Amino acid sequence: MIFKIFWILRGLFYKPFFGKFGFPSYIGKPVLIRNFKRIFIGKRVRIFPGARIEVVDKNSSIVFEDNISIGQNLHITSGSNLHIAKNTTLLENVMITNIDHDYQVIDKHILEQKYIISETKIGENCFIGYGAVIQAGTILGKQCIVGANAVVRGNFPNYCVIVGVPAKIVKRYDEKSKVWRKTDKNGEFI
Repeated sequence: MIFKIFWILRGLFYKPFFGKFGFPSYIGKPVLIRNFKRIFIGKRVRIFPGARIEVVDKNSSIVFEDNISIGQNLHITSGSNLHIAKNTTLLENVMITNIDHDYQVIDKHILEQKYIISETKIGENCFIGYGAVIQAGTILGKQCIVGANAVVRGNFPNYCVIVGVPAKIVKRYDEKSKVWRKTDKNGEFI
């Protein structure tokens, strides 16, 4: 518990550098933060140590809404506007991006080729499991549950459970019967 007091103090120290840093948010010792002013942190955002939070240019941003819990070793990179909605939990070793690297030019290093930017959003009240990778172009609806080590790309509706490599919907909340039901690989109820 005492260590969190130091994290709160670190957050207060960092506050003037961020675009926004709500209270009582806190941050454990990060590995790297790039373009502080383009990172917006709401109230009660808890970031554990080892985070690498990168905004690649002044036209891009990362927004963490209120009441988000982030486990150790988060890696998040944004080349446009990346948004994580309120009440979301990210477990340890999660990677989120809205950037892909082009690879079309032969004999040119991939890191020297252009970025391909695709919108990425995490909906309200989502749970992202340990080691999950949220790739560029992923839109998670409200209260999506992403399993451990899933590799996620695509649009996913509200209230679904997503697992695997590549990730697929295996359950959705049926609003008519008010229960979680199994689905086929296309997300249709079985």
